[in-house]
Amino acid sequence: MESITVVIESLPYLLQGTLVTLRIVALALALGLCMGLPLAVAQVYGSLFLQRIVKGYVWIFRGLPNLVLLFLFFFGIFPSLGIDASAFFTAVVVLGLRSAAYQSQIFRGSILSLGEGQMLAARSLGMSKIQAVTWIILPQAIRLALPGWSNEYPILLTDSSVTYAIGVLEILTRANLVVSRTYQPMPIFLTCAIIFILLNYGGMRLLHFVENKLRIPGYGNGE
Repeated sequence: MESITVVIESLPYLLQGTLVTLRIVALALALGLCMGLPLAVAQVYGSLFLQRIVKGYVWIFRGLPNLVLLFLFFFGIFPSLGIDASAFFTAVVVLGLRSAAYQSQIFRGSILSLGEGQMLAARSLGMSKIQAVTWIILPQAIRLALPGWSNEYPILLTDSSVTYAIGVLEILTRANLVVSRTYQPMPIFLTCAIIFILLNYGGMRLLHFVENKLRIPGYGNGE
């Protein structure tokens, strides 16, 4: 009974942390999308020099652990640049930059799956390369990338838990504070696990719905 009481009393506090977690995930996912698409285009259609820069970026941000990147930006890069960045801002930037590296490879694969024929056809109609990419290639590539891209949501959701290390008041940070006060780790962390499962399930259901709505008939679905 004591465990149930602790969970009921702590739930509003934990749900506030859940909202913080969702904000981090949503903003990092959006940042990763805004950067991942241009990076993918640069890797496929950019100059050799630009391709090497993008490959270096992807290699660095995919190779370093989230915790190392968080500490590097929060205690090193931002202070050295004179940027008074909050823990929340740092979390969004770091997770977004890392997500951009992964998303760029998802979009790169979908662009390459279209083949060169569509670009050649667009150029033969008088389109510039930028116009062809913007109006012909990307609309199809984005829709083809949705199954892989949707996996970024659960990845970011779980990655967000490490932001407690720099003091972000997300769900895990709040759970640790509750445990330090109540000495009831099992019910509190079990509640956090249930919340994460529900967030994961709900988010993936929504993304699968969007994926089905935007699916291109005849591409990889047996139609």
